[in-house]
Amino acid sequence: MKLEQILAPECTACDVEGGSKKRTLEQIADILAGYRPGIGASELFDSLITRERLGSTGFGNGIALPHCRLTNCEKPMAALLKLREPIEFDAMDNHPVDLIFALVVPEEATSEHLAILQLVAERFENASFRNRLRNAQSNHELYELAIAPLPN
Repeated sequence: MKLEQILAPECTACDVEGGSKKRTLEQIADILAGYRPGIGASELFDSLITRERLGSTGFGNGIALPHCRLTNCEKPMAALLKLREPIEFDAMDNHPVDLIFALVVPEEATSEHLAILQLVAERFENASFRNRLRNAQSNHELYELAIAPLPN
């Protein structure tokens, strides 16, 4: 699977004022609900928060990968945010987060969910990839850098 199959330009935002973990998850829910009719922002936010309560999705290196499964989601979708200022996200390395890739998949898509998370995690493990995203100056540039082949 390629990232552009789940991440739309409309769901990519640069220079976002995060403020807090909760507020950032609300913004993600609003972005994805606005992009995909039939999915409510409140329901999506509740699912993201419920998943966070199981354990932080703060990946380390300033990255968070919030994710959830949603009953009325027909196909995987994602949002990518580059925050103006890093926020606390209870990350594994205790560092604040400034890049957030959120994933929402259909309720029954367990194996697909894990495969997409692995793909995304591998991309974000690449320091050059993270740095390119952090240097993006616009939503369009952030999107293009996100879907581009990984740098060496």
